Amino acid sequence: QVQLVESGGGLVQPGGSLRLSCAASGFSFSSYIMRWYRQAPGKQREFVAIVTTSGITDYKDSFEGRFTISRDNAKNTIYLQMNSLKAEDTAVYYCNAGRAGNNYWGQGIQVTVSS
Repeated sequence: QVQLVESGGGLVQPGGSLRLSCAASGFSFSSYIMRWYRQAPGKQREFVAIVTTSGITDYKDSFEGRFTISRDNAKNTIYLQMNSLKAEDTAVYYCNAGRAGNNYWGQGIQVTVSS
């Protein structure tokens, strides 16, 4: 069955870095556009970054320059490198796979930025 499993979250101090991973299985990973979203407490889920099937990336403006999305089709995995983390980056981070009517979500992983 389809699975998206996020890992790499946790507690980090302000200014620190984390790399999230999302391992996919059960579908043709390389043909799916992949995205990261996040949801902070009391807020709506928001788009973070996208990587297309050809590796083109884009970001919500507020993350440009701090976050980097990438994919490894050989490992069926996407990554989100997060640098210069701020307290307001605290959220549950979700990966998403989308293609022509199919839309899959991971279970989410907590990232907490706090001293």
